[in-house]
Amino acid sequence: MTEQKNPLGLKKIHHVEFYVGNAKQAEFYYRKAFGFSRVAYSGLETGNRETTSYLMRQTNINFVLTTPMGPEHPAAEHIKQHGDGVKDIAFYVEDADHAFNEAVKRGARAVVEPHDLTDANGSVRHAAIGTYGDTIHSLISYNTNNGHNYSGPFLPGFIEQSVEGDPTGIMLVDHIVGNVELGRMNEWCDFYRDVMGFHRYITFDDKDISTEYSALMSIVMSDGQHNIKFPINEPAEGKGGKSQIQEYIDFYRSAGAQHIALLCRDVLHTVQKLQDNGIEFLRVPDEYYEEIPGRVGEIDESIEDLKRLGILVDRDDEGYLLQIFTKPVEDRPTVFFEILQRKGCKGFGKGNFKALFVSIEEEQRRRGNL
Repeated sequence: MTEQKNPLGLKKIHHVEFYVGNAKQAEFYYRKAFGFSRVAYSGLETGNRETTSYLMRQTNINFVLTTPMGPEHPAAEHIKQHGDGVKDIAFYVEDADHAFNEAVKRGARAVVEPHDLTDANGSVRHAAIGTYGDTIHSLISYNTNNGHNYSGPFLPGFIEQSVEGDPTGIMLVDHIVGNVELGRMNEWCDFYRDVMGFHRYITFDDKDISTEYSALMSIVMSDGQHNIKFPINEPAEGKGGKSQIQEYIDFYRSAGAQHIALLCRDVLHTVQKLQDNGIEFLRVPDEYYEEIPGRVGEIDESIEDLKRLGILVDRDDEGYLLQIFTKPVEDRPTVFFEILQRKGCKGFGKGNFKALFVSIEEEQRRRGNL
């Protein structure tokens, strides 16, 4: 990417940090259900008196699960307001000082000034800016003074702590969806354009994503290389029921990260393992699968296998994708995950929106929230 297209020097998503009520139990869930391995730990035993954090890793995905050790820590208020949820979508950048200063100059809200995080393994440069709701973007760069990079297992303050999970085949964060309040989608899309140099990749309106009850609008923002993709959703007006976006905002009590899409190489294998591990997925009506040959055309997978597992299919000009969505992984109907496999397709499953919405609305109806 040229400097113009990548003004902050973003390289990739470094990690996603969740604030959770009980990190030890969340660690067990993500290890046993999703197949992550525990790789590193920070807590009382490492001299951290404020929080306990576990780094969970599977292939190229890093999740950090963090719990405050007392009510005075900001994470305690975050959990009180939002329940368990995404606090930090952190970026690996070329130079954290440059990224922070450029972002603030372009209109970002400063959250953490650039500073060194240091331990016996060296130091890392860290800063942070705000985005929608209480979510932040950390900016992380590795110092190269004296020719040495940071040599620890993750970030300063963490020690190596290996507890192997049974991998389920998920490899990479494909995209992270943000839900924002009515009327603020364009504002946050402009933020990612003006501050971070992203561009509008795909736009969906309420004609694309609606039923008789609810609708939403969505714009996908992407960096120049399409390595980092952030769809931004807002509820659409004029329908009889409460959209899934408004339900999320009501229960999360602000804008926030709605779901994380995890890319895999073999969706049939991955979803079977996840279901065997107890992960619950949304299901669409069986009639959906009768329409696949006419709507999508020829695919490599058996439609019977897709139907058995509840996997959806959609095609664009460049290929097709297979996708499925978990039910919320919290008691509040907020955060969930998407599992997807791309076979050339660069889209987001537009052809599945209608069937998916009907399925989501049935869940909302059961919760009394439609």
